[in-house]
Amino acid sequence: MPTYQAPLRDMRFVMDEMLAYPDHYARIGKGDDASPDLVAAILEEGGRFAREVLLPLNRSGDREGCHLEEGEVRTPEGFKQAYAQYVEGGWSGLSSDAEYGGQGLPASLGIALSEMICASNLAWGMYPGLSHGAADALRHHGSDEQKGTYLTKLVEGVWTGTMCLTEPHCGTDLGLIKTRAIPSDEGGYCISGTKIFISAGEHDLAENIVHLVLAKLPDAPEGSKGISLFVVPKFLPDAEGNPGERNGVTCGSLEHKMGIHANATCVMNFDEAKGFLVGQPHKGLACMFTMMNVARIGVGVQGLGLMEASFQNSLAYARDRLQMRALSGPKAPDKPADPIIVHPDVRRMLLTQKSLAEGGRMLVMYTAQLVDITEHGNDAAQREHAEALLGLLTPIVKAFLTELGFEATNEGMQVFGGHGFVEEWGMEQFVRDARITRLYEGTTGIQALDLLGRKVLMNQGETLKVFTKEIHKFCQAENDNAELREFVEPLSKLNAEWGELTMGVGMKALADREEVGAASVDYLLYSGYVTLAYLWARAARTARQALESSSDETAFYRAKLDTARFYFHRLLPRTRGHVDMIRAGGESLMAMPVEGFGLGFEI
Repeated sequence: MPTYQAPLRDMRFVMDEMLAYPDHYARIGKGDDASPDLVAAILEEGGRFAREVLLPLNRSGDREGCHLEEGEVRTPEGFKQAYAQYVEGGWSGLSSDAEYGGQGLPASLGIALSEMICASNLAWGMYPGLSHGAADALRHHGSDEQKGTYLTKLVEGVWTGTMCLTEPHCGTDLGLIKTRAIPSDEGGYCISGTKIFISAGEHDLAENIVHLVLAKLPDAPEGSKGISLFVVPKFLPDAEGNPGERNGVTCGSLEHKMGIHANATCVMNFDEAKGFLVGQPHKGLACMFTMMNVARIGVGVQGLGLMEASFQNSLAYARDRLQMRALSGPKAPDKPADPIIVHPDVRRMLLTQKSLAEGGRMLVMYTAQLVDITEHGNDAAQREHAEALLGLLTPIVKAFLTELGFEATNEGMQVFGGHGFVEEWGMEQFVRDARITRLYEGTTGIQALDLLGRKVLMNQGETLKVFTKEIHKFCQAENDNAELREFVEPLSKLNAEWGELTMGVGMKALADREEVGAASVDYLLYSGYVTLAYLWARAARTARQALESSSDETAFYRAKLDTARFYFHRLLPRTRGHVDMIRAGGESLMAMPVEGFGLGFEI
């Protein structure tokens, strides 16, 4: 069975040393609430909960899956008890507003906890995961009455939340939705329609489920401008705010999936279900984006968690598995063969996992700081700056880290060889679970269009300049540091090239807008690799400073430098291929007529 230990030392390196989280918490006015001792205790206890409670349920939950019985979903054995412990421990409201019953701690702590949950049991973590997004949407856009009715319950965790967007005939193009909301004589609206792919849409963990549903009013304009958002509870709250009458919302079926078997992915039927408008009519998509952006960062964290879990297990296997002798001679002469960790290709796979997982953690926690500032920052200019960077980095976090997560879990399975393909070792489950992360909450292609089209080109690259300027300042500050030259020089060149590439795509797009779609995925991947290079360069600086101060953790910091060097030498060169493909443009993609694909039809 797979094992997992929360990487607390590396988390402390990223948070305390590299990103100076104690100073960050002090600047946003959370220094007393999130003291170093409290943060350490939360991370330690979160790691224990993940290891002792969630991890043992991961494989058994995958094998058992969920069961639909007369419209009710039964989750795998042990899931309900684990959720009760989660609620009792106060984890649900860790970073929620104290006004609604939360602990009021910074969002970044909740994000760190999410990594541990995703690494130990991704399917279980999806049940409470969307509740945070639902709570955020209601906090920002709900009426006072809706907040009083639903928000406290969601924060406490006794109720969970979903977001219901996708329909059988439309996914990303939400302007095509058919779900209708008809005003009711009794107040509220009658919601009718079918939604698919609804994670945690029905389950037995909580006493009520709060669905946030996109639907159209009778007078709705065409397309996405006609979408409204409604809160539709499974059970209508009674006068005391407790679950009362069953609403007209049911689970029609469970999806049979490649992975995340233990999470109920539902087809939800709304049959004149009573719903209540959230925000303004026809402004639902803007309201839902509050939830979607939280979810997108959360999916990136899922990719990170799976990278870490896969790496830990493949590393342990590589240390123990004996196969062949090293090409340069025996490394374990007292054994019949050498452990496979001595072989260069196994090291390539392990270092790929290690550098991507540790770099991904840096990106997630860097982004988490921005979330903290947007929510708690005392200075308007700082909040505006953080919001701009957060908008730029969110599609990178979501798409790049999930692409890397799938790569890293595949490499982990490869380290195990044939054993990786066998269920009992658990590595194939990581691969299956990781595959969905590239799809839901917006595919990699959709995130790439969001990054290049909306976040960069729509404002002539001004948002990108905010970030490249930060990287430029770092490179300038370390320009004369000979110890960091191997990292700073290539980073500086890539940072300048990033702007040039952007301008080149923008100029082509003036003549043909398809050029944006043709370049977008390679542009996102290029952006991701450069962003991780920046963070690895910062990590190398932090490690070098620690070594110069005669640290008693020499091996730890040297490993950081070695991993940074591997990333720059073996992974960062992937940018060259992406540059060539970006510059190739859309001609080779769009020139062939549809009938050239051999499908026998025309558009």
